[in-house]
Amino acid sequence: MNYKMVLRSLGMILICEAIAMIPSLIVSLIYRDGTTDVFSYTISILLAVGISFAIALKPQNKTIYAKDGFAIVAFGWVMISLFGALPFYISGAIPSFIDCIFETVSGFTTTGSSILKEVEILPKAILFWRSFTHWIGGMGVLVLTLALFPITGTGAFQVMVAESPGPIPGKLVPKVANTAKILYTIYIAFTLTEIVLLVAAGLSLFDACIHTFGSVGTGGFSSRNASIGSYNNVLVEAIITVFTFMCGINFSLYYQAIKGNFKAIFKDEEFKFYLGVVLTAILLITVDLYGDIFRSIGESIRYSSFQVVTIITTTGYSTADFDKWPLFSKIILFCLMFIGGCAGSTGGGIKNIRILLLIKSIKTELLSIIHPRGVYSVRIGGKNIEEKYLSEIKSFFFMYMFVFVIAVLIVSLDGFDMPTTLSSVAAALSNIGPGFSVVGPMGNFSQMSVLSKLVLSLTMLIGRLEIYPMLLLTVPSFWRKVNI
Repeated sequence: MNYKMVLRSLGMILICEAIAMIPSLIVSLIYRDGTTDVFSYTISILLAVGISFAIALKPQNKTIYAKDGFAIVAFGWVMISLFGALPFYISGAIPSFIDCIFETVSGFTTTGSSILKEVEILPKAILFWRSFTHWIGGMGVLVLTLALFPITGTGAFQVMVAESPGPIPGKLVPKVANTAKILYTIYIAFTLTEIVLLVAAGLSLFDACIHTFGSVGTGGFSSRNASIGSYNNVLVEAIITVFTFMCGINFSLYYQAIKGNFKAIFKDEEFKFYLGVVLTAILLITVDLYGDIFRSIGESIRYSSFQVVTIITTTGYSTADFDKWPLFSKIILFCLMFIGGCAGSTGGGIKNIRILLLIKSIKTELLSIIHPRGVYSVRIGGKNIEEKYLSEIKSFFFMYMFVFVIAVLIVSLDGFDMPTTLSSVAAALSNIGPGFSVVGPMGNFSQMSVLSKLVLSLTMLIGRLEIYPMLLLTVPSFWRKVNI
């Protein structure tokens, strides 16, 4: 492992985090909320540590190997979470440092789970930083670093592979830094567009920014205790629904559309599967809600569509207390938590492409049982999928469920009911935000024990980084000095 290059890259990540805190510092100056010194101190600490790593260390070998990429991603996310928690702790907004870590990890991983009971009393700059972590983590902290500092050396693609959400990460253009810039250009365009639309719909510029960060980053932190439901604004809900849905789509498809290949989106099998799941879920929940929960079909569609889209994209915003919905609707939402968004999107979960390939793999296995002499293959986009690739997806699914079970067992020690225990872990692992019962849309995670908060924080990181980077750190052979 190239340790000096790993440390140098971590230093760049911290410098990048310091730069990312500047908007919050500006907000503190505008609103004079007493947090200017808080962000000034934190930025100074980040720059001091980051520069000492990035500049003081001068590795002769600037190659980043596969193992280095995973190490940079895993340690990078842990470090930004620890340093990112400082504004909450120094300001006194969150007295417990464990709670600060939970809130920060939840922000960067775009989970949106919170231990805060009253968010509206927080200083504006703290609220801004809390939601801005969604925006940073949505596209990826390391992708942002590569966009700002395209000097991480040969093999920077290894870093992007280790952080990219989904099983098929790739370069849109030959250079990784240019790929990162293209992704962030699209991301920023979405962000600015939604801010303008939300302001036009009646939100203040501050609230528009907060909820845009949560929408395009598919995070879910709000500046209101009652989330989006507090506005009771159909237009605001429609805008957020559209943008969260769009950000649940593979961003590489937008690049294809920009180049003039608009048909690429509608030809993509994962997108068609994603759209089909969303429409089916909306239809089923609308029928289930109509009559018993909402008196009109319009209201049923309004609330079901918003909740389905924000749950499957792992955003987690709410306009109603879906914990009070019929069991059938809640089961559908629970299943959507695991499916998540598309590969290459800002959404979490297992990803639609994996679910689709698993379904196709099951189909071919059944056909091979019926016709043993037949030759069957799994195809996506007209191309055969290699058995090795399918095996990796099956292994990922097993590890995903294994982590889920282990985390559930530990969290169950708190003694909460089954819906709370299961949904809290599902919400953390799939980066959803709210769950059911105690941790439902009208609740929070403040009642969890310190152990559960730490386990759920780790689970959020494991889910956001797609398991491998975090679990590889526990394998002894990972630390051996073999460059591969």
